[in-house]
Amino acid sequence: MHRIWLAMVATVLVIGAGMSAHAALRGISARNAARDRTMVATATPIPVSAPSPDQEIAAPASGVTGTIDLPALPIPAGAALDAGVVPARPFSMAGASAIDRDRAIQCLTAAIYYEAASEPDSGQQAVAQVILNRARHPAFPGTVCGVVYQGSEHAGCQFSFACDGAMARIPARAAWLRAARAAGMALAGYVYAPVGLATHYHTYAVTPAWNRSMVMTDVVGAHFFHRWKGYWGTSAAFTQRYAGGEPLPGPHMMVQPITPSTPTPQMIAAATAAAVTVSAPSAPVVVADAKHAYAKTTAAVAADMLPPESQILDRWKDSGKPLK
Repeated sequence: MHRIWLAMVATVLVIGAGMSAHAALRGISARNAARDRTMVATATPIPVSAPSPDQEIAAPASGVTGTIDLPALPIPAGAALDAGVVPARPFSMAGASAIDRDRAIQCLTAAIYYEAASEPDSGQQAVAQVILNRARHPAFPGTVCGVVYQGSEHAGCQFSFACDGAMARIPARAAWLRAARAAGMALAGYVYAPVGLATHYHTYAVTPAWNRSMVMTDVVGAHFFHRWKGYWGTSAAFTQRYAGGEPLPGPHMMVQPITPSTPTPQMIAAATAAAVTVSAPSAPVVVADAKHAYAKTTAAVAADMLPPESQILDRWKDSGKPLK
């Protein structure tokens, strides 16, 4: 009898524990759903839905960040070089408008998604740090969207996804929300310190020529991160302050190069006629005033409009008789 009672008590305890665990899981799911709804409302740039099997899912763009010329600015005398990896300062959007905040998170989310969707959280945070480092370096635009889509109007875009067609593919909802969380953290002031002041990165799959002229700060996920050597890679060089004015999110309008038209026979004939030189008068004509010059020009134009001179011989002009 004692054993039966013990078994019944144990059964009741197991059932109660199961019900508690189920309730806890439901609470966690509800909180996650509410958080996802908040992220969609505040950070998702385009309405997305769960992709169907026939939709192509975007993958992280492979390759490297583009290179750019260093600013033509004087280096301060006695500028000291930072030793080792120096963490960047927290990014601040204090005083930014709601439009600037919305555009910045849209652009940063897109960059993180298309460049590092399959990376761990640290890899996405590192990519976000590079973009914000650029926004504060005078060699790059001073806005988040300006940095992300720099050069997308031609073949030299700084981030390959902006001009390689990757954005035409539908984003995966869960991966987009994850990238949006990383973007929100970075814009709120979170600093991913291991990459330091890196402004460039590339994947394992490529070896760009510029990586030999830079200092590697870290390897995170599938990317190598680099900063410039010398003064432009030090914390003192990051003097650009965020002032808002975010452009519209998205690649810039393509600029088509202007090509000279093929000369036609008519164009060649016109150019040849224009090239005929007209002998200048032996002595320049000096006109006293503009009014006299205008009258003289008008008379010349009127004379040009008259019919050609008569071909009748002088002895017949006043005869009043028709020619036979």
